[in-house]
Formats: sequence, structure tokens, C-alpha cells
Amino acid sequence: MKGPLLTLEALLVLDAIDNRGSFAAAAEQLNKVPSALSYIVQKLEEQLSVTLFVRQGRRSVLTPAGQHLLLEGRKVLEAVSKITEQTQTLAHGWEPSIKVAFDSIMAIEPIMQCLQLFLQEHPNVEIDLCEHVMNGSWEALVENKVDLLIGAPSPVPTQAGISAIKISEHSNVLVAAKGHELSHITRAITYNDIADYRTVIVHDSSKNTVPMSLNIIDQSRHFYVASVAHKIEAIVAGIGVGFLPKDRVLPYLISGELVALTTEQVHQNTDLFLAWKTVNKGKGLSRLRALMLAQYSATQTSSIKI
Repeated sequence: MKGPLLTLEALLVLDAIDNRGSFAAAAEQLNKVPSALSYIVQKLEEQLSVTLFVRQGRRSVLTPAGQHLLLEGRKVLEAVSKITEQTQTLAHGWEPSIKVAFDSIMAIEPIMQCLQLFLQEHPNVEIDLCEHVMNGSWEALVENKVDLLIGAPSPVPTQAGISAIKISEHSNVLVAAKGHELSHITRAITYNDIADYRTVIVHDSSKNTVPMSLNIIDQSRHFYVASVAHKIEAIVAGIGVGFLPKDRVLPYLISGELVALTTEQVHQNTDLFLAWKTVNKGKGLSRLRALMLAQYSATQTSSIKI
């Protein structure tokens, strides 16, 4: 069987010649003699029936065919380099990639700060980040679609094998745009008051479990959105009213874009958890989990292991 026309060595030679501008300089970079590089290029040109380099003064310049070959070849070199790094990472107990999900109720900034710290320490580990809502968050972990779950609301699923640590407790507040009719009511607002208006609801992202419903006013007209961020924007736009975590809407309350409404009903705080599969012992997950716990340590109050 004939060997492949194009080898990694040939691609490395083409890359070096293009970067250094001459066979002699490229040979020095690759610790080879110039004649070895000339032989590799000449052999490749014969096999492909193309001319790859032409002389322009003292420089060796790629032809259009050579430019195309090197452009695509560099993609191969990058892929090989990535595979090599991931293999070495895995051999040392570090996962090549970690899938992370955060519940829409969580502010994204602290999460991104933790991920940045982690990637500074471990640049060869890939992070795949996605957003879920309520039971959709737990479903992603239970079905092994993600390795780490940030901010999933209680209750923790009863399936064996899930470890969960409480990292936050959100206090919900009813908010409306500053020009909304409900914002002008001075007394405590009842559900009957809210029922006359549209409320903004975030869809539970679960697909295979029973969707969770929080703070839904049954009698009102509903406007559904995909995330808490969209819910905030919808309420700011005056589309409707809704319950939101106070820490998420505090900047809007301070600016006056939103108004916090006093209600007769007392709403329980929402416990939020950091969770993972107990059997997952990867060093990457362990380190990322530690960074997340440090980030939310001020509000961490309890832990659960099932």
C-alpha cells in the first residue's frame, strides 16, 4: 500500500518555509539541513503534480495552490496539536472538556469570573456552557448532559448519585415597570389585583420531566419567555409584571426602571444548589467546583448528599 501523499512532516515544512521566507531559515527552525526540506517539497510537488513555491528574490513564496494547501493543512496541524494536548491532559487525570449548566435564575457575571480563573489555570480543558430553567437544570444533570450544575432550585432530585451543596438563597420580589398601573398602588397588592394584568413567566426548560411552576398567577394573562434575563427585559418594557430574585433586579430598582411592589402574600426564599454526579471524580470538575464554592461561600449554608 502506498503511503499518504500528504504527511504531517510535509505540512510542518511548508508552514516553516512560509513563516521564515526561505528553505535555509526554515531548516534552521526545524533543525534539519536545507536539502532535506527541498527533498520533502520536491517529492510532494511530484506526487500532487503541482508547484508549491516560486522564487521572488531571496524569498520562497507559495503559489496559489501552495497557499490553499497550507491554509487547509494548518487546520490539520491545529487539530493534531489539540488532540495531543487533550491526550496528555486526560493522562494526568484532567478531563479534556467539562460541560457546565447554570440555571437562568443565576447572574452570569460571577460564573464567568470563575470560569476565567479556571481557564487561566488549565487552558487545555474545554468548557461547554449552557443555560437551563428550573427542572430543566436538574434534568440535564440526571441525564448526564452536563457535568456541573450551578444554581438549580430546590428540591434536589431524590435519585441516588447526586451531590448538591446550597450556594445561594434568593428572595423573590414582585416588580413592575415604573409606568405600570400597579406601580401606583400604595397598599399591599393581592393576587386578585395582579390577576387583572399580564404576568411574565419563564418557561421550564425540562423536556422529559414534569415542568416546575413558580409564582404563577393563574387568573392573569401570561407572556412566556425563555430566560430570567428575557423576563427582566419584558417587565422593563412594560409587557407585564412578575416575581424576580431581588439581587437580579436591584440595579433596575436603583435606576428607577422597575418598582418593587409590596404584596400581602409572604413568599419563601428560593434555595439554589451547586450539583454534580458523585461518581464523577475528574480533577477538572473538582477544581472548578472548588472555585465555584469559593465564589458563593458567603451564602453557602448547608450541604446535601443523596
